[in-house]
Amino acid sequence: MQSTRGQIGHWVMLHVAWCFFVACGPTPDDGPKKAPQVGGSAGPSATLHYFTWSDYVDEQLIEAFERKAGVKIVVDTFGSNEELLAKLQSGASGYDLAVPSDFMVSIMIKQGLLAELDLAKIPNSKLVLDWLQKLPFDPESRYSIPYLWGTVGIGYNSEVIASPPDSWTVLWDPRYKGKISMLNDQREVFGAALRSMGHSINAKDPRVIGEAKAKLVAQKPLVKTYSSETYHQLLAFGDVVLAQGWGGAVARAMAERPSIQYVIPKEGGTVWADCLVVLRTSRHRDLAMQFINYLLDSEVAARTTDRLLFASSNRESKDLVQSTIRENPAVYPPGAALDRLEWMADVGEAIRLYDRAWTELKLE
Repeated sequence: MQSTRGQIGHWVMLHVAWCFFVACGPTPDDGPKKAPQVGGSAGPSATLHYFTWSDYVDEQLIEAFERKAGVKIVVDTFGSNEELLAKLQSGASGYDLAVPSDFMVSIMIKQGLLAELDLAKIPNSKLVLDWLQKLPFDPESRYSIPYLWGTVGIGYNSEVIASPPDSWTVLWDPRYKGKISMLNDQREVFGAALRSMGHSINAKDPRVIGEAKAKLVAQKPLVKTYSSETYHQLLAFGDVVLAQGWGGAVARAMAERPSIQYVIPKEGGTVWADCLVVLRTSRHRDLAMQFINYLLDSEVAARTTDRLLFASSNRESKDLVQSTIRENPAVYPPGAALDRLEWMADVGEAIRLYDRAWTELKLE
């Protein structure tokens, strides 16, 4: 997901299963015993600073790694890629690793914020799905490893909308006035408009962006809310019947209200990946890569998907997740749908056009 994540409820884990995991689960390699140094390794008393999305932290998994590696992990969270970048740009240099989304990885590379990875120290990187390797934002896979991925599409209430909507244009249907939710995310909202017009979500032409803005201004009276945090609840409670959203969040609405369904429109949608990176200023790069390897372990990855309802990049983990999640197209879209998906890219100077158009839309 690109800019803002909602708060995600935790799945209840059986105590017996957790005890088994702690006893028999994956064991990170023992860290080196040398004193901490910039860019180097860390001893058993080291503290690793982890900067991630507010809903990505599983305290039990964190504690299991701390016990096995003999280290302390301090977690700080952010709610958007923009918040992540702003904090790093403001001089915050105490973080060791972070979890930016795809397009933000390319921006961070350009700004010299990331350290190169040593994949020999991250053997589980070999388990990353083939199609998630050497992606446009990091074509040589030098700085990032995809962690979780998903899609952006439309969640809808089949009790109200009997025929599955097959186009983004349904979000402009006046029959559903006041029952439509759009993400509070400028690139994704403009992406829906651009796709409905037959354009790329990464359009840079000022004329095209202006036309997309006009289309969104016309839609605004139909929209109940622009939300990236509560739309799955609005769907589940029946407050909206259509919601632009990340598949994982729609899957949570499905669990609460079985009539909720998810589609990726025929014009296509966004595919996203949140990635694990080591920051250039990290004092514990070896430990950071050890922790990345742990998060990419097949069993750990499966537990993460079970809880968050976002698909893991680990190709072995899908067989380990709960069957109802494994078969949910909001979490694991059918293969044919992948051909209609597009990565969000850094649009360079054109971002100023999007910023201005988004501000003007909100002020309408």
